[in-house]
Amino acid sequence: MPVLGPGHAGEANEGADAVAGLIEETRRGLRMRGAPRAAGIALVVLGAAVAVAVAVTTPWQSLRGTAQVAAPDPTRDFTPGQIARADAFDAAVNAPVYLSLALTLVVAGVLILTPFGAWVVGRLKGPWWLRALLGIVGLSAVSLLIKWPLGMWYESRLRDYGLSTQHWPAWTADRLKSFGVQTVLVAIMVLAVVWLARRAPERWWIPAAAGAFLLTVVASFVYPIVVEPLFNDFTPLPAGPLRSDLIAMASRDGVPVEDVLVADASRRTTALNAYVSGFGATRRIVVYDTLLRAPAGEVKLVVAHELGHAKNGDVLYGTLVGALGAAAGACLLFLVVSSGGLRRRAAVPSVGDPRAVGLLLGLMSLATVLSGPAENVVSRQIEARADVHALDLTRDPATFAAMQKRLAVTNISDLSPDAFEYFMYASHPTTPQRLALARSWARLHGLPEP
Repeated sequence: MPVLGPGHAGEANEGADAVAGLIEETRRGLRMRGAPRAAGIALVVLGAAVAVAVAVTTPWQSLRGTAQVAAPDPTRDFTPGQIARADAFDAAVNAPVYLSLALTLVVAGVLILTPFGAWVVGRLKGPWWLRALLGIVGLSAVSLLIKWPLGMWYESRLRDYGLSTQHWPAWTADRLKSFGVQTVLVAIMVLAVVWLARRAPERWWIPAAAGAFLLTVVASFVYPIVVEPLFNDFTPLPAGPLRSDLIAMASRDGVPVEDVLVADASRRTTALNAYVSGFGATRRIVVYDTLLRAPAGEVKLVVAHELGHAKNGDVLYGTLVGALGAAAGACLLFLVVSSGGLRRRAAVPSVGDPRAVGLLLGLMSLATVLSGPAENVVSRQIEARADVHALDLTRDPATFAAMQKRLAVTNISDLSPDAFEYFMYASHPTTPQRLALARSWARLHGLPEP
């Protein structure tokens, strides 16, 4: 048997290392090719779960019965002057709203299809997590600054029509607080994705999907406690007939509340609103101080609508659907960024590289815009069910109609949005649709139509 000298032994070791490296590279390649397939299967399963949850929890028919359905008609309930004012306001705010949408899409396109985001982050110094964090904040701030004049334009239109009561310093503070909250949430998601991709390049979508689900659930529960107080001060509604009536109505409805609070909304708006916030022992009715200027019966109708959301668990089911959707989104994100062509366009070597934050921000922003219309379809059905709940609870369609007309006139609601506006932005039925629903409910129950 030939004996190997030191040189030959080294060559043999190098050959063995090369073979081992080739085998490991082959295994890694097989894993990488199998990862998109596994993520695709998970996406299909989670997508099906979202579809089933939406189908089961969404009230596709809010009013059941055989009564003739009333047709929406703005001219029946609103004067020509009120209709003209609503149309004029809609035309006044359309320009900044549509331009803001266009800029959102342009910024997302630049981050996804060009190396701009990678170029910005590539010039930062420090550990990977610091570069990624600074990149997230910096790129988000650039987007905010680009759209800032449009926000001022929109705010000016609100002031022209008497809807905003804020001065510019307060408006700026609110806008910066909103930016801060949004940036914190986005930073958590993007940093988690980059960190996971560094540790498990082939399987990061699995913990990312679980984390997205958990973050959505936690954020939903934490929001009333942490975020709402950043924008409003809350004080208990003073003892009196209205407070007693609201608490008694909630108890009669099987939705006990801990307290009735008044939000100081008048420091920023003249709009009217109320909502039920929190879960279980933390549940409370929150009423805008502007709404308290309306007749007590109309305040009760607004609160009865909000109790309908609590009674039907709309926030809880919405959180579940949103969490499943977020998990599915993590799988979809993995599939999209697995495309070498997309990463090459954005000059991103890998998702675990901090230079990937621009691409991730762009994809998340685009996903938010594209998912909005689908969310609105579901939201409109849920809001209609809450209207029916308010009518069932109070059995007062006349006051319901008066309340809806007051809300529409005070908030200058769009009474007949065009198809695109309705598709993109209408999370509630239009006021004429809600009035028609009240008339249909009255017919079904043999009561006079409002």
